[in-house]
Amino acid sequence: MRHLIFVVGTSFAALLASTPAWPAPAISSTTVELPAGDALFPGGPEADAINNNCLACHSADMVLNQPALPRSTWESEVHKMIKVYGAPVEDSDVPAIVDYLAKVKGSGQ
Repeated sequence: MRHLIFVVGTSFAALLASTPAWPAPAISSTTVELPAGDALFPGGPEADAINNNCLACHSADMVLNQPALPRSTWESEVHKMIKVYGAPVEDSDVPAIVDYLAKVKGSGQ
């Protein structure tokens, strides 16, 4: 049995050694131009909390293109960002962020 394993093993090794190597694939560099992401949320000082906390992960355009939602939904979304995704938002900034979203993207409900 040992002899059979030895013969099969050496045959396999010889087969691998005699197989020509595959040519390496050509690698090329690609340049991608992304849209500018330096826009701030409009609104001056009332936008400070959202600008200081949310732009680390979201562009202002992405947030401002969301559908209008009730205040309670915006509050849930802000808390989800903190609890589920680990957004480093101070508790004292949460009301100002929710107020801003409810004012700018609120559905009035």
